[in-house]
Amino acid sequence: MLDESDDIHPLFAGAPSSTEFKKLRKRIVRYTREAIEQYGMIEPGSRWLVCLSGGKDSYTLLAVLYELKWRGLLPVDLLACNLDQGQPGFPATVLPEFLERMGVPHRIEYQDTYSVVMDKVPQGRTYCALCSRLRRGNLYRIAREEGCSAVVLGHHRDDILETFFMNLFHGGRLATMPPKLVNEEGDLFVYRPLAHVAETDCEKFAKAMNYPIIPCDLCGSQDGLQRQQVKMILDQWEKNSPGRRQVMFRSLMNARPSHLLDPKLFDFAGLSLNPQKNADNPSEIPDLR
Repeated sequence: MLDESDDIHPLFAGAPSSTEFKKLRKRIVRYTREAIEQYGMIEPGSRWLVCLSGGKDSYTLLAVLYELKWRGLLPVDLLACNLDQGQPGFPATVLPEFLERMGVPHRIEYQDTYSVVMDKVPQGRTYCALCSRLRRGNLYRIAREEGCSAVVLGHHRDDILETFFMNLFHGGRLATMPPKLVNEEGDLFVYRPLAHVAETDCEKFAKAMNYPIIPCDLCGSQDGLQRQQVKMILDQWEKNSPGRRQVMFRSLMNARPSHLLDPKLFDFAGLSLNPQKNADNPSEIPDLR
């Protein structure tokens, strides 16, 4: 790590010197770099719109991307962006002041999607789906206006796991947030470089760095959200069997279509026996298909 005072980005100024924090920082950087390389996110010379909500995850994302760029491992331009959605009481000056102080190029956009969500969503229903859709549409627009090729989000490993189980329990499908995708219009990438990073690591990192956290009071004020219920289930599993989350996450990278039930992914009807193979190796146990 480049920790000399003259050789460190302001985002890491004042970082704790403890061995525990250094290990945490190194782990987050390693996992982020691993995801970026594994899923082919880097296009040299491109520009990324790094989306900031003011939460622990987006602060961690911004800091780690700048660390990789600082070390010459991320040859892209970064533009931080916060979308102020008009929520009552939102501290609109926190992020601009922070980004100015850190010397981070940024754009702050005001769009009152809050009023739209409150008007369109019936009482008692959750806001997340519509709020997310409106936010994403504005971020795509901003990315195009700024000449960015990718919108970069702060979703982490636990977000991906929770989405998988929400789709499993409520959507009747095996799907989750991919670390890399192309938007519906086909002109922008969406990246999730923290895909391998645990939520607890983001929380510890942002707290240790004393970043000014802004809570989401819109969805956070609602009880009984499906995601909260899934999180509780995963928390209990993790408590009963530490490391369970990571095992489940690894399974998402080890899918076997032939051992599932989707004929669109595997040609079950086209399976045939191979008598010659069995005749050549009579003692060989047939492979499970």
